[in-house]
Amino acid sequence: MNRVRKHITFYGWVQGVGFRYRARHAAEMFGCTGWCRNELDGSVTMEIQGEEDNIDRVILAIERGTHVRIENMDSRMIPLVEGEHGFRTE
Repeated sequence: MNRVRKHITFYGWVQGVGFRYRARHAAEMFGCTGWCRNELDGSVTMEIQGEEDNIDRVILAIERGTHVRIENMDSRMIPLVEGEHGFRTE
């Protein structure tokens, strides 16, 4: 298993549309850990850890949600967080 951790900022129609709920549900479904939160500028920030294919699946599951429209994403790799359990929304 090749785990990675990504720090991602999502821009577009991403607040008030169930984005964080979908993110948590999808992360749990695909075995990813981390967190996400709404930002004051209207974006959503996420740190997500898991196999890279599963992280991609989480993002696709979020995009498939009604009303969510991701217009842009900034993503970068960051160090793994050992011992992290679950995915939380803030």
